[in-house]
Amino acid sequence: MLGSNIIEKVGQIGVPVKDLNKAIPFYKEVLGLPLLFNTDNMAFFECNGLRLLLSLPEKEEFSHSSSVLYFQIENIKEKYEELVEKGVTFIDEPHLVAKMGQTETWMTFFKDTEGNTHALMSEVQV
Repeated sequence: MLGSNIIEKVGQIGVPVKDLNKAIPFYKEVLGLPLLFNTDNMAFFECNGLRLLLSLPEKEEFSHSSSVLYFQIENIKEKYEELVEKGVTFIDEPHLVAKMGQTETWMTFFKDTEGNTHALMSEVQV
């Protein structure tokens, strides 16, 4: 029997940063995520129902790079070109990674201001 203690979804993802004052404009102005609020050591962004927390690590063991965040986008080539114009460092260009039936999954990977690797992803119906 299912109870109320079942994990329903990921509500927040934390990304460790070394320079919050440099990271906030990247996520807000370059990626275009709405800033909910920030303090001296953390910033919260809205990403379609998922909160993204940028924070200065409390301890050295938390200061490693984050997991890869895959930002879903409708037109990956258009967003890629927009972010290149804004100076984002990409590791590769948009490319096909999988095809399942009539759906193609495209990705491209980039670095944020803190050296974390993230990706844009797009699922295209063909």
